[in-house]
Amino acid sequence: MNYLREAEKELILQDYSKNTIKTYLYYLNSFFKQNSDSSICSLSKDAIKDYLVKYIEKYKPSYSAVSQNINALKFFYGKVLRKPKTFCDIPRPRKPRTLPKVMSRNEISRLLSIVTNIKHKAILHIIYSGGLQLGEILNLKIEDIDSDRMLIHIKGGKGKKDRTTILGKTCLAVLREYYRNYRPSIWLFESTEKGKQYSAKSVQNIFRANLKKAGINKPFTVHSLRHSFATHLLEQGVDLRYIQELLGHSSSKTPIHFFETTGQATEIYTHVSIKNLQNIISPADLIFSDKEKINE
Repeated sequence: MNYLREAEKELILQDYSKNTIKTYLYYLNSFFKQNSDSSICSLSKDAIKDYLVKYIEKYKPSYSAVSQNINALKFFYGKVLRKPKTFCDIPRPRKPRTLPKVMSRNEISRLLSIVTNIKHKAILHIIYSGGLQLGEILNLKIEDIDSDRMLIHIKGGKGKKDRTTILGKTCLAVLREYYRNYRPSIWLFESTEKGKQYSAKSVQNIFRANLKKAGINKPFTVHSLRHSFATHLLEQGVDLRYIQELLGHSSSKTPIHFFETTGQATEIYTHVSIKNLQNIISPADLIFSDKEKINE
């Protein structure tokens, strides 16, 4: 039996994201290479534990990598081989309590101001202005930008759920200039091939290149823009419930440790109306309105 193909089919049928499918198949492929087809079905819990221990000792992986490896194996044994009890007592690593890297308003201003390519500027602007995840920006279509209500509609975002976040005035101006120059056909951001989605790697390269150009020598990532969006909104006095809604946190149990530095972390969560979300000012608008006042 081609176990890798069987796992792929099951992942597709259960509508897992492309990134999750790619990640699970990567770890499963490594696992299958180290075990014969005949032994995979009969492997004991101790044998699987030994495999994971050797993996950890050899590669010294991050918490996320170990967790994804376990998730892939758990999926395979539970959903493909129908042996859900195999992983009942296999422990997971303790999740580190690390604070995310948040950019200051000054650093955001320097980064977004240094970008000369209008397409690159639009990509970074919309991530920060609306608090988007990398995958979410790649899946945005032209019709997802609601300039009348100043909202961004995200389809199948965090947790595979639709949500709405804010569209800042500064961001909208940049997007309009970008659209006039590039005229995308389907996706809001497309590769050089018309109608084909932009790649995650290209966005990461854009961020790193302009971070260096802005003289910001800190280990920030594209995801730091999303963390910064949330933190800056909290500093503006926006209620945490609204921030959770904008980020797509569907549960009060979602980790919100990056708010702890302000002492305002809470377990309260309620859905909020679109009308209230529209009243929230994007932190990008405050940054660039302040710059205009200084230059007057």
